[in-house]
Amino acid sequence: MKTLGLVGAGAMARALASGWGPSFVCMDAGSGRAVRLAEELGGRATTSPAELVKASDIVLLVHPPNALTEVAERFRSRAPRIVVSVLSRVSQADVGAAYPRSSVVRVEPSTLVSVRSGAILVVEPPDGATRTAFDEARKLFDRLGTVVVVDEARMVAASAISGVGPALWSLLIEAQVDAGIRHGLTAEQASELAVATMAGSAELLAAERYDTLLVRRAVMAPGGATARGLASLEASGARVAMAKAIDEIIGPQERPRRSKR
Repeated sequence: MKTLGLVGAGAMARALASGWGPSFVCMDAGSGRAVRLAEELGGRATTSPAELVKASDIVLLVHPPNALTEVAERFRSRAPRIVVSVLSRVSQADVGAAYPRSSVVRVEPSTLVSVRSGAILVVEPPDGATRTAFDEARKLFDRLGTVVVVDEARMVAASAISGVGPALWSLLIEAQVDAGIRHGLTAEQASELAVATMAGSAELLAAERYDTLLVRRAVMAPGGATARGLASLEASGARVAMAKAIDEIIGPQERPRRSKR
C-alpha cells in the first residue's frame, strides 16, 4: 500500500487518513494536531519536510490555502515527486509555481472520503507532462470515492455541489428529523429513517442513471400524499432556495457572466 504524506492535520487531513488507513505520515505548523492524528489513526507524525517526502509515495497539501508560499518554502531543499493539492480555490498553476520541481495535480474531495464515499474532483492535466502524476493520483483516489474528472474552469461550480454537499444534505436531514419529532417519532428513529432513505435514494438514482423524475413519479400517486408534499416544497421555494445556496457558495466572482446585447 502506498504511503500518503499529509501536509496539514485539520478536518480534511483527518478524513483522508480515516479513509486511507494507517499508512500515512503527517505534519502541521506546530499546533500538535499531527501527533494527535497519528496517535488516533495509527499513522506517523513528523516535523521534518524532508522526512515526510522520504517516507511518502505521494504528498498531499491539506493546509490552509493562504499558507501555500510559506509551506512550499519548507520543501525547497527536498521537493516531492508528486504534489496533490487539496487547497480550495488555489489554481493548479499557482501550486505548480510554488513547487516547480514537482508534478502537481489538483484534487477536491469532501469529508465523505472518511467513509470511502462521495465524489472526488480531479482536474484534467493541462499537458502530457503531468499525465503520469494524474494517473497515479486518480488511482489513489479511486479507493476513497467516485472520481470525477473536470476542467479546472468548472472546479468551483463542481465543488459547490460535491464538496459542500455533506453540509447541504445534513441540513435537509435535520429538517426531516425535526418534522418527524414533531409528529411523535424519537430523534433516533427519525434520524435512522431519514439517513437510510437518503442513502437508498442515492443508490436508486445512480441505478436509474440519475433520472430524478422517474424516481419521484415511482412513489407519487396522483393527488396522493407524496404529490401534496412535493407541491408544498415547490410552493415554499425549495428549488429556488437550493439554487440560491449554490450561487452563494460559488460567489459572484465565479458565476458565469451574461453577455450584454
